[in-house]
Amino acid sequence: MTDKVNFGYTLMTEQSGPRELVGYAVDAERAGFDFEVSSDHYSPWLTSQGHAPYAWTVLGAVAQATQHIELATYVTCPIQRYHPAVVAQKAATLQLLSGGRFILGLGSGENLNEHITGEGWPPVAQRQDMLEEAITVIRELLTGELITWEGDYFRIDSARIWDAPEGSVPIGVAVSGEKSIKRFAPLAEHLIAVEPDPELITGWSAVNAHPGSRSIGQVPICWDPDRDAAIERAHDQFRWFAGGWAVNADLPTPAGFAGASQFVRPEDVAEKIICGPDLDAIVDGVKPYWEAGFTDIALVQVGDEGQQRFLDEAAGPLLEALRSASSPAS
Repeated sequence: MTDKVNFGYTLMTEQSGPRELVGYAVDAERAGFDFEVSSDHYSPWLTSQGHAPYAWTVLGAVAQATQHIELATYVTCPIQRYHPAVVAQKAATLQLLSGGRFILGLGSGENLNEHITGEGWPPVAQRQDMLEEAITVIRELLTGELITWEGDYFRIDSARIWDAPEGSVPIGVAVSGEKSIKRFAPLAEHLIAVEPDPELITGWSAVNAHPGSRSIGQVPICWDPDRDAAIERAHDQFRWFAGGWAVNADLPTPAGFAGASQFVRPEDVAEKIICGPDLDAIVDGVKPYWEAGFTDIALVQVGDEGQQRFLDEAAGPLLEALRSASSPAS
């Protein structure tokens, strides 16, 4: 278990509009969260979620509306919908706007968001190759030097980031196993993962040389004073979660996720996502992450409905309970 655990708030672009997300970001900082992560989607997972604003515009507004809270993408895919040269420029600008509070979280993406360019969805091995090259390109551009690049997947012709932040931008990469760790740990500062697997942490630490490396996880919850209402909302908005990432990465549309999850029952969702008002139950659901060695854990409060009430009523006491339970003295 790590000495100190940071707890974050997720700006879930699939379930809220842009103005609402900025307001939630301000209130999450006020409630005492340590950092905020934003999803980066072109489409919601399910039609009932109903939103997909542009994450980078939202984060730019959040950088100006907040004061000190850290920000990150969780995660951006720099291989198809975005060219890595564009990602580098966006990351540099956001780092300057936020005063050095930004972490660029990267991953190999989902068909749901990338197929919109009409270029087809590459197999996973190719996506990993593309991500490795993209990270290398982004690193080069963030130096502020003039770059020309001719790679296997990307070309860059005399490009320079004119407003490059001093100290560059720290990068986190989503990994899922030993192969991806060996490949990406040397290229990034921070690990990103969605399973509380201690082998991910130990494997990353054995390869990654950055002294301040962090392990950033994410946990969905559905707080509500009424547990039945919480389960209903989680089933309506988050039943796609039951498919697992091997499935989630390849389905192309919300209709596909609706079909794949049509037989997922509310009780199935309640087994995977802590629902209701019991803060101790939420703490127990988050606990495996810090026990596995995660230094940073972002919470996803499911659904736009009830989001403000969660921030106003539950977030403060929940953070207090999480910090108490995760402290080394405990």
